[in-house]
Amino acid sequence: MKPVPKVSSHFFAYVSRLRWIKRWGLMRNAIEENVATHSWEVATLAHALALIRNRHFGGRVNADRIAAAALYHDATEVITGDMPTPVKYHSRVMREAFGDIEHKAEEELLALLPEDLREDFSPYLRESRLPAEDSELIKAADRLSAWLKCQAEVRAGNREFEPAEKQIRQRLEQESLPEVAYFMEVFAPGYEKPLDNLLG
Repeated sequence: MKPVPKVSSHFFAYVSRLRWIKRWGLMRNAIEENVATHSWEVATLAHALALIRNRHFGGRVNADRIAAAALYHDATEVITGDMPTPVKYHSRVMREAFGDIEHKAEEELLALLPEDLREDFSPYLRESRLPAEDSELIKAADRLSAWLKCQAEVRAGNREFEPAEKQIRQRLEQESLPEVAYFMEVFAPGYEKPLDNLLG
């Protein structure tokens, strides 16, 4: 076996900077959240939703692949920053313009990798390459994470998040994914409890 030539890459050093990018930039936050922490939470939620789908709702999705893709679902924000939802979806023109920026950011991130690894990372960094079922569960996990964040803010006395909490919950209910309903019934109530009550 020939030795693999080693090429210097800044990919992971760059992606690790997601921890410095704050989320919810237009809102007054009681609890600061960064993109790296959010990505980890979305990955755990997406993994859980995939396993719940497989166990209870006849699914056959690859939960591990979904978790890995969810870890990278906001990786382009290391280039673009976190664009607040009201700005991103303000109009069709804004949606299209930001979509184009995201695609270019995906290409820039992929270009940071050694050439022989780009195809391996491409399905995780290019959202359009994901199977539709994977994408559906990652988007649901992303929305669920946002709802949990809003709930935490409201519990902390921050009424600024009340409208967002209601809107996101309505959206989750309209989408009516059974995995999400299961999570909200079985797991979400625990988020409201103090630490001493979580260990039984």
